Amino acid sequence: MRGVLFDGKRAEVVDDLEVREPGPGEVLVAVSAAGLCHSDLSVIDGTIPFPAPVVLGHEGAGVVEEVGAGVTHVAAGDHVALSTLANCGTCAECDRGRPTMCRQAIGRPGRPFSRGGRPVYQFASNSAFAERTVVKAVQAVRIPKDIPLPSAALIGCGVLTGVGAVLNRARVDRGDSVVVIGTGGIGLNVLQGARIAGALRIVAVDANPAKEEVARRFGATDFLTSAEGVRELLPTGADHVFECVGRVELIRQAVDLLDRHGQAVLLGVPPATAEASFRVSSLFLDKSILGCRYGASRPQRDITLYAELYRTGRLLLDELVTRTYPVEDFAKAMADAEAGRVARGVLTF
Repeated sequence: MRGVLFDGKRAEVVDDLEVREPGPGEVLVAVSAAGLCHSDLSVIDGTIPFPAPVVLGHEGAGVVEEVGAGVTHVAAGDHVALSTLANCGTCAECDRGRPTMCRQAIGRPGRPFSRGGRPVYQFASNSAFAERTVVKAVQAVRIPKDIPLPSAALIGCGVLTGVGAVLNRARVDRGDSVVVIGTGGIGLNVLQGARIAGALRIVAVDANPAKEEVARRFGATDFLTSAEGVRELLPTGADHVFECVGRVELIRQAVDLLDRHGQAVLLGVPPATAEASFRVSSLFLDKSILGCRYGASRPQRDITLYAELYRTGRLLLDELVTRTYPVEDFAKAMADAEAGRVARGVLTF
């Protein structure tokens, strides 16, 4: 079986992976497409510490091949989008509708794969960069078969994180002002989340002027190549600023751009030991700095919602897929993603 394996030093496509059969409460999925997200690159460059060897990928969609005992909500032949949340469903956080806070879903990597008789880790309880993967049943969300799987793959991370940060975490309201710093895959989804929420002014900030056209297509009403110009558009500041790059100096800018009662939402991933600074007195006018894990999502509910928004033309997915690559071209896909040449590259099997 083919897949992308990171051995702790380099990532490469191998063809001798094996994956076990699904156990009780698990689903075996034949992966059709998987988005290449910067979180995968962050494992390779060490920004996200993760044990190796590991099969990468965490943003995928495919077809159910087999289900384990007790699984009833999906069956063989169903099309599914995969989430990374292997939450237990029974703890206090899950019961409160906060599966992203389930402690069973964080920091407990499984090893359903093997290579040469040795176990191989699964990244983000998902490992979508493989022809087949085994996930917990709660991670497989059935989607209509008329949604192209390369587009559906992007729901499981980029859309859940970006749109979810707007609707679930920040709870952007009609008429609000929104600033989005960074218009990569996550930033574009924040833009369309703000559009769906009814934000009145949506300012995209990206150093690359070539990104203006796509930013406006996803919902930006204004585009700037520097945050320095935001105050000219929003003299009193913004209701919500989303930092989607992961640089501490941009986190400071996000805080400084807030209006009274404003919220800075952190979505970019800086190195694990990075520290950011801000002027404490600037927060006393009811301003907030919000972390956000996975868009505060409830995947079984949210993926179904986003699939229907796509089908009605309100959520853009096809436009996110900048380019598809056969899995053998992973190195090219990774280079394009690192260079910012694609909003989202998608590996296909």
